[in-house]
Amino acid sequence: QVQLVESGGGSVQAGGSLRLSCVASGDISRTNCLAWFRQAPGQEREGVAGIYTGGDTTYVAHSVKDRFTISQDNNKNAIYLQMNSLKTEDTAMYYCAAGCPKAGESWRGAPGLVRYWGQGTQVTVSS
Repeated sequence: QVQLVESGGGSVQAGGSLRLSCVASGDISRTNCLAWFRQAPGQEREGVAGIYTGGDTTYVAHSVKDRFTISQDNNKNAIYLQMNSLKTEDTAMYYCAAGCPKAGESWRGAPGLVRYWGQGTQVTVSS
């Protein structure tokens, strides 16, 4: 079992920044990566960013590239999502997840590969 606890969501104006945190506990050694997904009302859940075991390989969705950065702290079993230049379309519930597509493979359908989910943290960006 893996437990994931997110924090750091909130409300911000467009152009602002937020940093999400996720602390993982349990048997995370069995997962190939930790990641962030998001889901806006009426939309499908989508992968935002992932960091693979070892920390050398990451994935960042095209829609947030150059604005969002994923990082990890192995000592704390934590990952972070630094979100800069936020846009109203970034408004969503953000979920920490364990389990991702293999590095280099498409993230289309990625939610189906997730083994564990956090409870989510809301990010709201206003104009």
